[in-house]
Amino acid sequence: MKTVRIKNFLVFFLMATLLLLSHDSFTQCAMCKANAETSLKNGSTIAKGLNSGILYLMAIPYLMLAFIFREQLKSLYFKLKSRFRTR
Repeated sequence: MKTVRIKNFLVFFLMATLLLLSHDSFTQCAMCKANAETSLKNGSTIAKGLNSGILYLMAIPYLMLAFIFREQLKSLYFKLKSRFRTR
């Protein structure tokens, strides 16, 4: 029972931390976009690398959530798989 409480607390703490830190990341994205647009107008290729970096940074939180909830996702997958097999 204690391990479940600790797990729930850690998940809540992680979500709260991500929520509180998300404001800074939204501000940075607007600055990156302005920088990329200016760079493209001047004929530089830096914007392409910057866009790739933004996509990379965007994927990390989703991968972290998938790792944290991997057991729940696995059980949901098998549950849905067995449900569609019986039909």
